[in-house]
Amino acid sequence: MARNSSGAHVAAAIFGLMVVASMASLASGHDYAMALKKSLLYFEAQRSGALPPDQRVTWRASSGLFDGKANGVDLVGGYYDAGDNVKFGLPMAFTVTMMSWSILEYGKQMAASGELKNAMDAVKWGTDYFIKAHPEPDVLYGEVGDGDTDHTCWQRPEDMTTSRQAFRVDPQNPGSDLAGETAAAMAAASMVFRTTYPGYANLLLEHSKQLFEFADKYRGKYDASITVARNYYGSFSGYGDELLWAAAWLFEATEEPFYLEYLARNGDALGGTGWSINQFGWDVKYPGVQVLAAKFLLQGRAGEHAEALQRYRQNAEFFVCSCVGKGAVNVPRTPGGVMYHQRWNNLQFVTSASFLLTVYADYATVTGRGAVRCPAGAAQPFEILAFVKSQVNYILGDNPRATSYMVGYGQNYPRQVHHRGASIVSVRTDPSFVSCQEGYASWYNKQAVNPNTLDGAIVGGPDEYDDFADERNNYEQTEAATYNSAPLLGVLARLAGACGGLDEYQSLPQVAAANRTSRPAHRRHPHLEIEQNVTRTWAIRRRTYHRYSVTVTNRSRKTVRGLHLGVSELDGRLWGLDKARYGYVVPRRWLRALRPGRSVRFGYVQPGPPANVWVTGYKLV
Repeated sequence: MARNSSGAHVAAAIFGLMVVASMASLASGHDYAMALKKSLLYFEAQRSGALPPDQRVTWRASSGLFDGKANGVDLVGGYYDAGDNVKFGLPMAFTVTMMSWSILEYGKQMAASGELKNAMDAVKWGTDYFIKAHPEPDVLYGEVGDGDTDHTCWQRPEDMTTSRQAFRVDPQNPGSDLAGETAAAMAAASMVFRTTYPGYANLLLEHSKQLFEFADKYRGKYDASITVARNYYGSFSGYGDELLWAAAWLFEATEEPFYLEYLARNGDALGGTGWSINQFGWDVKYPGVQVLAAKFLLQGRAGEHAEALQRYRQNAEFFVCSCVGKGAVNVPRTPGGVMYHQRWNNLQFVTSASFLLTVYADYATVTGRGAVRCPAGAAQPFEILAFVKSQVNYILGDNPRATSYMVGYGQNYPRQVHHRGASIVSVRTDPSFVSCQEGYASWYNKQAVNPNTLDGAIVGGPDEYDDFADERNNYEQTEAATYNSAPLLGVLARLAGACGGLDEYQSLPQVAAANRTSRPAHRRHPHLEIEQNVTRTWAIRRRTYHRYSVTVTNRSRKTVRGLHLGVSELDGRLWGLDKARYGYVVPRRWLRALRPGRSVRFGYVQPGPPANVWVTGYKLV
């Protein structure tokens, strides 16, 4: 378990600029069309439910055929999230949203590669399940099975003996993040099927609207209601990002002014205009919201809300600049050049960032806005795309280990993927029942390659030094997840199609690696001011140390809540802040809200210049 629509006219404009060169991907050294095909095969390997006659991954068989029965509801279908047999609603919905977005932007390239139908089938496998999981307007089932029980067993999904209890959110047990993400997934998917399956598209849109209304009316974090999800897919970023994400997708799908007004009116209160973050994934959607809002602005669709959407756009460009290494705060990279956030499943953030960078570069190109202005210099669209290509190529094998982190692609790829179904002989080959402990004894600990190849899976990937251990028990690096692969579908299609400008990167110097940034002692934010001062200096063994005091002041006329700070290039001890999932926070026992004109302080000691301190995110209420 790892941790013709409004959108279509942009895609059409991009397609109009494209020159499809069938040999372009091969000339680059990688067969992106083949990588796309394998990525879609991976989703078939993750299917739960009754498998269809045209199932291509033949080592899998039907499973979870009684899901939901104990709860009096049909919950058969959907996807297992990673190497386990649990169906987690939040990452599954994000997966479907990103698959749909990939199709909306790059469906023509998928069609040219012969994969559009398979991609649409992958989306529908998820949305069919979401329809079942939403049996009433204010009820949504968000999990089938539980991680604790599942982790006591190592079984093929076809043999499951673990609990299949289903868990739901409702008005008494709200889950705005879960409902919001599912609403976003169904809104995005409705556009995928608008032309080919209009009745189904309308049904998805109806569910999406109901779920958004439910999410907004009954607010709360889903992991407070479905507590068994907390240790596996806890909602660290809260639900504000999902509410905005759902509103953005509903505006994209319907063009109804209400949803754009919601996005603009609630940007401050829900964090869309306050969060500047360089990580995008199943938990934190703020960069995705900001890119969509910037798209509406760039396309001239903002209307009277242009000023609010401009604030979203500024944060979207913070994300772009940070990723390509031209920001005030940059995403670190390994020596081999891939973006690095964390050891456990780092590649999920590489694939999701690559997608956002790709679409933003294309939006800027098509609307004629050109370069993104960054603190360290302009980032041209072709330069952004060149960086994306370097990240994808790293995943496909252009790295110090010459290892492809896509299973089944290339000659050297992970053979002991942490995955129950792939690591146990196929039920079609040997139908003998495999018990919980037999799976551990006979298969999990077996020092041999998996009997089944999990084609197309993107594993967690290497550590900060580009090191990787292909061992089944090394789940931080060898487990794959659906949300690793979903954003990559669009990027691979874009690369396979050789869209306008991609070849230009070959004559450019390499995009500079992220360097240590300048560290201003005084930094002004639109609503918050950060000031650093030296309060004491002393020398020990010919080394000079400074005690720094940092003051963060609310210069707005509203109260700041959910303040998160980023601190980097810190060489000494820090006090007055607690480490959080997305930066640092002031302990709640000290500060719950920062009122207008008020300040909060913390300190640290280190030799040399001050650390880099910035605002990661906040909400204005």
